[in-house]
Amino acid sequence: MLRLSKKADYALIAMKHLAQKHRATSTCAREIAEQYDIPLELMAKVLQRLVRSRLLVSTQGTRGGYTLGRASSSISVADVIEAIDGPFTVTACTTDKHDCEQYSKCSVRDPLWQIRERIAATLGTVTLADMAAEPEPVMTSPVAVLRKG
Repeated sequence: MLRLSKKADYALIAMKHLAQKHRATSTCAREIAEQYDIPLELMAKVLQRLVRSRLLVSTQGTRGGYTLGRASSSISVADVIEAIDGPFTVTACTTDKHDCEQYSKCSVRDPLWQIRERIAATLGTVTLADMAAEPEPVMTSPVAVLRKG
């Protein structure tokens, strides 16, 4: 099963949140963490990793916080995932290391690499602007749901 790490999920949530905000407005880690019920310490670490990758800009001070490092239309989902998890892979073998005892006899390596390239290309075509254009799901409190039923 292909699965993003929890940190990559949180990074995408934060980046979409920031893409939906006005570009000049910075947002603090606490605001994002509280809105999406993400532990503050984990959100802060994720945001700092995105700053190191230059996908975000961090500003100190009372009006400080995080803003996108460039236009949301120029940041892909692949950019965010790679900033958090590193290069995307679907198999343990790589093109440059031949330390697998099955390497010379492997019949699935090349097809899996082709699948990896297709997935990476697809993730590279979806931008934060695309994600930000999708409306946020309506959050209903459990109490309201119980009252309706």
